[in-house]
Amino acid sequence: MLTDAQLHAISATITQAHRTLYLPALNVAFETFQINTPQRIAAFLANVLHESGSLHYVREIYSGRSYEARADLGNNQPGDGMRFKGRGLLQITGRANYAICGKALGLDLLNHPELLEQSQAAVDSAAWFWNTHNCNALADTDQFTNVRRRINGGLNGLAECQAIYRNALSVLVPQLTL
Repeated sequence: MLTDAQLHAISATITQAHRTLYLPALNVAFETFQINTPQRIAAFLANVLHESGSLHYVREIYSGRSYEARADLGNNQPGDGMRFKGRGLLQITGRANYAICGKALGLDLLNHPELLEQSQAAVDSAAWFWNTHNCNALADTDQFTNVRRRINGGLNGLAECQAIYRNALSVLVPQLTL
């Protein structure tokens, strides 16, 4: 179980309010989605903290207009781009992804996409995405760059994510020197 002290040591930029809000949700998701080793937790947190601005953002800052009519995201109705812009700690994006994620989590995300802005759903959607993209196996075999590609579609933010990852491992496995 991740503690408040550990989460603070992993990233001092996470406010106390955000640690209080998200820590219980993180621990539930870690158990549910078997993100349960130091390597898995560190890799997950590195990506989540980067993508969410240290747990600050659960809704994409941009309008979502660039996603309008994107068939690859299942955005086939007017307004889908803005309605189904990135939400959750790993930014689930697009009508099709909201539908799949909602079904998996038992949430009506097509009618209530804002549910992904609630702490447990924001964390669960990230852990669901992590799980469905087989990131535990990649973390287990120290393939952090490939984890980043699965999460981001590329290597944007790789250096920051790697720094968070190394720090998280040093917190979770104190005898480890990186």
